[in-house]
Amino acid sequence: MTPRSLPKPPALHRVVAVLQPPQSAFPLACASEVFGDHSPAIPSRYAFEVCTEHPGPVRTQAGYDLLVTTSLDALERADTVLVPGWQQPVGTEVSARLIAAVRRAHRRGARVVGICSGAFVLAAAGLLDDRRAATHWAQAPGLAARFPRVRVDPAVLYVDHGDVATSAGSAAGVDLCLHLVRTDQGAAYAMRIARQMVMPPHREGCQLQYAELPTSGPVTDSLAPLLEWLAGRLDQPVSVAEMAARSQVSARTLTRRFTEQLGISPGRWLLDRRIAATRALLEETDLPVETIAHRVGLSSAVNLRRRFHEALRTTPAAYRRAFRADGAALGTEPATR
Repeated sequence: MTPRSLPKPPALHRVVAVLQPPQSAFPLACASEVFGDHSPAIPSRYAFEVCTEHPGPVRTQAGYDLLVTTSLDALERADTVLVPGWQQPVGTEVSARLIAAVRRAHRRGARVVGICSGAFVLAAAGLLDDRRAATHWAQAPGLAARFPRVRVDPAVLYVDHGDVATSAGSAAGVDLCLHLVRTDQGAAYAMRIARQMVMPPHREGCQLQYAELPTSGPVTDSLAPLLEWLAGRLDQPVSVAEMAARSQVSARTLTRRFTEQLGISPGRWLLDRRIAATRALLEETDLPVETIAHRVGLSSAVNLRRRFHEALRTTPAAYRRAFRADGAALGTEPATR
């Protein structure tokens, strides 16, 4: 009998990460954990490598150097080009050589991915023009200001357009990378990687639940007394007409002042304060949701859950599990004698 030849294993999907000093170590580690070698537990379907514009030692923000010997020529053979952050001073331009290499890879069909501030490189290459994009919530205003054609979404964990994808802050890079594995290789394979990393294969909510609790910020004297008055009455229903009467102006004038000075309407500002107060009570107390709803002026648990989900894309219960400050919520066991 003539022996039958064994089928060739499928070609590995090549992921090439572009490093730039000072390189943020965490997003690079997140990507390598997902796309790197998991053998023998999980069969390899990706080949992960790194490159840099100027091969040699690449300084990291963690205080050590990485020796990277491969140049941007590696992008010519990448199936996915990955930019794990871009930690440059404000106003620094992305190098023309890097932009050209990223554009060439994209034109020949490579997927281009930006983790966290890596979105700035994709935006500089024009790959995000007239498209929705994610980045770290604290850097979203800067990305939007610098690249006005990019539709920056400060809420989502990631955005995937198929050929281009971006993620929120560094840990959201894991969410995006697992999503890409799920897209490439199926949910079962992505689940195996997530389990090995002791990670959920998909997180609830959006990145705004991780943003700092909002404050009013500096305001002019015309609004300061009203905002202080409102902050002490979150448990009470207050209409725009009542706010205007308190300020001795018309509702239209008050709305204009809020828009000019704070960038939002009076009703939106008040709702944001109620959501912020809800977050604090969920983090710091064991109060039932119904009680919290009355304390922050959202009238009922049903209304609070609806408003909370609209704002943060998660539920009060899920938020409390994630952010409760005591040991039980953090997954630790009490000490025993």
